Amino acid sequence: MDFLCFRTLCCKGPPSPRPEYDLVCIGLTGSGKTSLLSRLCSEATDNIGPTTGFSIKAVPFQNAILNVKELGGADSIKKYWSRYYQGSQGVVFILDSASTDEDLEMARTELHSALQHPQLCTLPFLILANHQDKPAARTTQEIKKYFELEPLARGKSWILEGSSVDNMDAVKQSFTQLIELLEDKDQDTGRI
Repeated sequence: MDFLCFRTLCCKGPPSPRPEYDLVCIGLTGSGKTSLLSRLCSEATDNIGPTTGFSIKAVPFQNAILNVKELGGADSIKKYWSRYYQGSQGVVFILDSASTDEDLEMARTELHSALQHPQLCTLPFLILANHQDKPAARTTQEIKKYFELEPLARGKSWILEGSSVDNMDAVKQSFTQLIELLEDKDQDTGRI
């Protein structure tokens, strides 16, 4: 079901005066997708577990509303990610910057796949190197180099920022940067 149908069926009231953007949020299990999105929506994060399937959150910002479709990151779910890409206007990729080398390599593979996917390759990307508050966290410069983002994402609109649930101001600023990329893309394509 696309977001427009979802909003028509489930949401009442007049349309928002702010622009709305439909995003897909992907990343491996344990990267912190649900925690970050829940905190952005001012929801409790006490009993968060791995997402099975997907969830949709409307994340309000001053100048836009982001309808974020978060996809579970388990191996059994990842193979279905591409079924949920249609209609997306931007991508949020969250990785655990303090993960094992093996998990970081899996995250790298998934990000490369997403950056090259036909339905996502022209969209703006926000890449969050999450868990920056942990001692083993790699810096964004280390992530950028390891993930080979400069050559792979050349010509694409993307942002790489560090994140942590302990610093939601920085997370909000990262999403604000993504909104700016989405607005620029709207202007380039003539959308209102």
